Amino acid sequence: MIRIDELLRAYHQGFFPMSDPSDRKVYWCQPYNRAVFFLESYRPSRDVLRLQRKKEFRVTIDKDFEGVIRGCAAPRKNDNETWISGEIIEAYLKLHHLGLAHSFECWYQGELAGGLYGIAMGGAFFGESMFSKRSYASQIAFDRLVFHLKMKGYLLLDAQIINPHLTKLGAVEITHAEYMELLGNALKKKIIFL
Repeated sequence: MIRIDELLRAYHQGFFPMSDPSDRKVYWCQPYNRAVFFLESYRPSRDVLRLQRKKEFRVTIDKDFEGVIRGCAAPRKNDNETWISGEIIEAYLKLHHLGLAHSFECWYQGELAGGLYGIAMGGAFFGESMFSKRSYASQIAFDRLVFHLKMKGYLLLDAQIINPHLTKLGAVEITHAEYMELLGNALKKKIIFL
């Protein structure tokens, strides 16, 4: 079982948890390079802007945290493995009840079509995972997250490990030292997420 105090301390020190799909054990990760989004340079894609104008999707915050984390934990169509174990789900549900973990839900015709979740501490938001059941649903949720973080004055949007999808959304890699400096500055801020 992941202790909540240990989990929060890990984030302050630049670590995050992942479970290994083969043994289901939770490991603490601290990559040499960190994926982050610079909020001021983020620009939504034309497709996201088009879909927002059409108003086919509705985005909410913290209306179905458990639905989002379980959607993120479900195997992807091209990959049957997941790093989000039952132990991780349980820990983040506790963090959500404490007001530290948050979700952005994207709804299509009344059904959860995608979303993302993460942890907010100080002026940092640690993005954990996102999922889509419908094209662009997670990107629209992400766009609303960035808008919210900018509006509230957040300094850091941590995306952990770079991948092609995050690169497409605008993530960049920085060194561990650069990340820790950003993190230190962000954690000094006092921001209420909602």
